[in-house]
Amino acid sequence: MLLYHGSNVEVKAPKILEPSHALDFGSGFYTTLNRDQAVDFARKVVLRKGGIAIVNEYEIDEKIAFEFCDMLKFDQPDEIWLNFVCSCRDGFDVAGGRDLVFGPVANDDVYRTLALYREGEITKEETLARLKIKQLYNQLVFASAKALAFIRFRKSEVIV
Repeated sequence: MLLYHGSNVEVKAPKILEPSHALDFGSGFYTTLNRDQAVDFARKVVLRKGGIAIVNEYEIDEKIAFEFCDMLKFDQPDEIWLNFVCSCRDGFDVAGGRDLVFGPVANDDVYRTLALYREGEITKEETLARLKIKQLYNQLVFASAKALAFIRFRKSEVIV
């Protein structure tokens, strides 16, 4: 399985860093199966922090990694996913010590919907209905050193 990580630096040796703000799935090293999503994220990082947009490519043998790691998987943006993401974005560690977390990513459009929900402007039901019609990409978050042992750097590419 190929994975991508958008950044403003080459990341040959991924690490779990505490983020400067609360993220969808808490602390961890964030990757995606979607290269275009990684490109978009790399460009956003450059706008915020400077540097050069870079997409890092990794490989993982998912059969082995998923067998040996404790993984929390969300197949769709349902109520459980919504509660999990909102809790993580509120700064709570709700992954329960899991090694990997996989599921839909809250892109910019989804962030607006989540913000409306968290501010009480729309109901949980309306939020979930809106999320079902959105194009959601995925993310695989490496949340432990054990999980990071399964990821192998392949290459990086500067994005023009």
